[in-house]
Amino acid sequence: MFERLEQIEGKYQELNDALASPEVISDSSRYQKTAKAHSELALIVERYREYKDLKRGIADTKTMLADEPDAELKAMAEEELSTLQSRLQRAEEELKLLLVPKDPNDERNVILEIRAGTGGDESSLFAAEMFRMYSRYAESQRWKVEVMSSSESGVGGLKEVIAMIEGHGAYSKLKYESGVHRVQRVPETEQQGRVHTSAVTVAVLPEAEEVDIKIEPKDIRIDTFCSSGPGGQSVNTTYSAVRITHMPTNTVVSCQDEKSQIKNREKAMRVLRSRLYEVELERQQAELAKERKTQVGTGDRSEKIRTYNFPQNRVTDHRFGLTIHQLPEVMDGKLQPLIDAAISHFQAEKLKQETVAV
Repeated sequence: MFERLEQIEGKYQELNDALASPEVISDSSRYQKTAKAHSELALIVERYREYKDLKRGIADTKTMLADEPDAELKAMAEEELSTLQSRLQRAEEELKLLLVPKDPNDERNVILEIRAGTGGDESSLFAAEMFRMYSRYAESQRWKVEVMSSSESGVGGLKEVIAMIEGHGAYSKLKYESGVHRVQRVPETEQQGRVHTSAVTVAVLPEAEEVDIKIEPKDIRIDTFCSSGPGGQSVNTTYSAVRITHMPTNTVVSCQDEKSQIKNREKAMRVLRSRLYEVELERQQAELAKERKTQVGTGDRSEKIRTYNFPQNRVTDHRFGLTIHQLPEVMDGKLQPLIDAAISHFQAEKLKQETVAV
């Protein structure tokens, strides 16, 4: 690990020198690439230099302890040594995490898909609340939320909603939200006060660019139809809604939220690219897992990941056993404690995987 850190520090210094070079400064494209690479290594190098400072501090304190005759000063030095050793251990753990390969999709925008599952009308109502929850969280992060497609239920809930979330690091924070979210509460229609259990599925996909996924025109079929539901005079009168079928994979995407057929087609293509990109990522990860004889979960959408229990004011994440009693706050978009816990858990799992691979 430390040999690798020395190499990173050397590369960082090379990039630092390059940023001061007239040749690089005069070439804006080259300068941006160099600055980006320099920025990506900055935190690791900063932490590694702190680690080396702590090592030197420990060595100096040990030398002082060996030569110090005064009992009071010796006791102070021993206390200082204990503090430095504790900090060194924490710094080493942090360095290990920083060396875990970064997910190349972390900075991407997100396609968020929420679908009502078991539970009928109650499930659709909770799907709408879940969409509000993620929208409020996105608002707190200053991200933009754009609905790509939605289907309302008869009771005012959502059978399905697909939205684009645009913002710095959106995928890095939301990628572990994929899975089955279960709700336990007394529905408004329940006469005898019994608690019902319903479920909603969430899928978080990194938005794919055209360069990531090449879709051949011959591989898709595009159908147009009249939009349905809220929308004013144009509903059921113009063929603005679009359905795209990717025939090799039988992947179907529909979009009808815009009055313009062109805009609906653009939105549907963005969703299609992201779904096909996810399929390719899953294939690559499965091959890697087979190679390494290990599998690190990342919140598969078929896995029950979280329960929202309204009578007990509790949210439980089943993947790492975290329970918090702040359900109203969570439903209002205050998701950071759950998101931070998920990131820490899966970073630790990836670190184990890297250790096994080495």
